Amino acid sequence: MNKKWIGIAALTITLGGIALFRLSEVDFFLKEPSFEPEEISSAENNETFLYGINVTGLNIIEGTVSKNQTLASILSPFNVPYQIIDQIAKKSKEVFDVRGIATNKKFTIITPADSAQAQFFIYEPNSSEYVVFNLDSLDIYKAEKPAEFKTREAGGVINTSLYVDMSNLGITPDLIDMFADLYGWSVDFQRLQKGDKFKVVYEEKLIDGQTVGVTDIKLAYFEHMGMPYHAIPFEQNGEMNFFDQEGNSLKKAFLRDPLKYSRISSRYNLRRFHPVQKRYKAHLGTDYAAPRGTEIRSVGDGTVVEAGYSGGNGNYVKIKHNGTYTTQYLHMSKIGSGIKKGTRVRQGQVIGYVGSTGLATGPHLCFRFWKNGKQEDWLKEKIPPSEPILAANRMAFESKKMEALQLLAQIPAGTDEKENLASNSSPDFKNQATAGSKP
Repeated sequence: MNKKWIGIAALTITLGGIALFRLSEVDFFLKEPSFEPEEISSAENNETFLYGINVTGLNIIEGTVSKNQTLASILSPFNVPYQIIDQIAKKSKEVFDVRGIATNKKFTIITPADSAQAQFFIYEPNSSEYVVFNLDSLDIYKAEKPAEFKTREAGGVINTSLYVDMSNLGITPDLIDMFADLYGWSVDFQRLQKGDKFKVVYEEKLIDGQTVGVTDIKLAYFEHMGMPYHAIPFEQNGEMNFFDQEGNSLKKAFLRDPLKYSRISSRYNLRRFHPVQKRYKAHLGTDYAAPRGTEIRSVGDGTVVEAGYSGGNGNYVKIKHNGTYTTQYLHMSKIGSGIKKGTRVRQGQVIGYVGSTGLATGPHLCFRFWKNGKQEDWLKEKIPPSEPILAANRMAFESKKMEALQLLAQIPAGTDEKENLASNSSPDFKNQATAGSKP
């Protein structure tokens, strides 16, 4: 293990931005972030804090976990008695099981200035969190690192597929999934045309100056075969939802797909050649090809009415959503934890994982859909949207819509758009889009 002794006066953290394709910082419907560096120095009283701990006058040792290292092998060189190590290992299970300490993860040890015995052990299981072990009081707690949130924007043209073309711009899979879910009932992403365009404004989370994820889409636009599809955020009845340019809600009772953005390998077909049984028979579901272990999610709120195994279906789950709709998910590698008959599930909740159990030649999900007791073609179903913009909120919505359209107009989405748009200043969107606000 490499140990690095750091003087307190030299402990600083530099927070920098990250450049992605054309990322202009636009404060769009975003609250001012509350951000503090991980380490805080106070010139007034000459105190320094690290991981929320006053480390003034203390020694800081940083390292990374080596292969096969354990809590005991990390702490033993710092004069921590085995009895103390055993106590914190047992006590920490509810907060963080120390058996999960992994290779190449960062840790920090804090000792008094006049002693080599560790006083604090801090372990970082991921880029966002850390676990503090107070070796004196035996207190153990988990905390999140201070985060910075920035609003970014991106635009592009479809040449291959939504996933490929967005990825080529450096857009993360999480954001692509959010975008596909947002437009799931408006656009068939399996049948995109070359030249279709997309624009998106989103919120990015940074820790220590590094991007760790995407939190929300703030505004979006998709153009399919020349037809524009806007996604404008607006708060109505205490809930923030997306609406199109006419004020119709994009939200539906169901997600469009039971998997995050994936490939449809076989559609509903009353006469399909079965790859296992080698005969023609009706295929009353929609197959989604995906790697083994991919999360399967419930397309809507409901109650599990069946969860188990059968020879043809393999591991499967069936959910009743209401008096009209029921869905079923087949060939799972395993059923999700806690998913059993009678379990209430929420839209988007993970209920299992892609596999090839039952009559299946490879890993995929067969998704089945019932309406009024009859199996129907899920991809042709038109689910009614949520409530549109109310008359009382129309003026407020129109005002926010105009602001949104101005911002979207400044985001290039292809070589045919003027490059100088990138240098234009965007409108000021500091206020939340709330119902009842004055236009």
